[in-house]
Amino acid sequence: MTDDILLGVQGHAGFISLNRPSALHALTLPMVHAMTEALLAWRESDAVNCVVIDHAEGRGFCAGGDIAFLRNSALNDNGESGRKFFYDEYQLNHLLFTYPKPIVAFMDGITMGGGVGISQPARFRVATENTKFAMPETGIGLFPDVGGGWYLSRLEGRVGQFLALTGSRVAGAGCLSLGLATHYVSSEALAEAKQRITTEDVERIDGILGTLSVTPPASKIVETLFQINRHFASDKLEDILASLEGDESEWAMRELATLRSKSPQTCKVALRQLSQSLMLTDFADNMAMEYRIASRVIVRPDFAEGVRAVIVDKDNAPKWDPATPEGVTEDLIDAIFAPLPPQEEWKPL
Repeated sequence: MTDDILLGVQGHAGFISLNRPSALHALTLPMVHAMTEALLAWRESDAVNCVVIDHAEGRGFCAGGDIAFLRNSALNDNGESGRKFFYDEYQLNHLLFTYPKPIVAFMDGITMGGGVGISQPARFRVATENTKFAMPETGIGLFPDVGGGWYLSRLEGRVGQFLALTGSRVAGAGCLSLGLATHYVSSEALAEAKQRITTEDVERIDGILGTLSVTPPASKIVETLFQINRHFASDKLEDILASLEGDESEWAMRELATLRSKSPQTCKVALRQLSQSLMLTDFADNMAMEYRIASRVIVRPDFAEGVRAVIVDKDNAPKWDPATPEGVTEDLIDAIFAPLPPQEEWKPL
């Protein structure tokens, strides 16, 4: 189907290796389809007892989705092909979340956006010294989708809100501390881990990874949890900004400057998304909500403008619309979250 995904069975393990190193393995629609078809086939196969998701080469695990494709859709077909991308990608995310066989995701490198969506559903999530986890979507006028609302809202304290708004990167040690990873293994030991997973009983996966785990260095984000919980306590963006403005510490001033650079619209979307996601008990309901948001946000001005500023022209000077948090009304957010016509609502496979 595509050379950007390498599929195979080794021992009793199905392997999905992302193979698009020139784009840090960012997901395209053909890659999403190839992964989905493999997972559906292996779900019914007696020869496959577990699944491994990794990357074939290069420094990224998965840097996200095909942003250029999505922007092109926003500009040229009113978001139609972009909505198709989101629809199918979210079906893959849900399939991974509900998969009956153990999945091991090796987050060895950049794990952002779409990479979070294919790693966080895994029963075993392995971080290394190379891991860089982030949901940076508010910087390009998007929001932390692919299940981000579910995962981030369930982190301790207000760290999920902090990550969603700022797009801050978390190293492997922080991923382990926060529960975004289940194990911390040196990248040098990954080959041994994968080899053992292919041959030893699947009930031994936790033990294999535990045996190969090492003690991570101190986590920077853990050291700032007090400040995060204090300043990001509110679900109102204006309150968060005011709290940071009242703190003259270097950390607060830096995070305030970061927040000021993000799309006010999608920051408010993210805060409501996490608040509503935490009240849901079914991951499918979360993905249906995120699809409604994605369907609206992709054709809002901030998305095309954010991608232009950060990825196309790289001037890092987006002109957000609305330009201020106060300009983002509750009515606008309500419209973004509103149900779609019944025939357009997202449904799992």
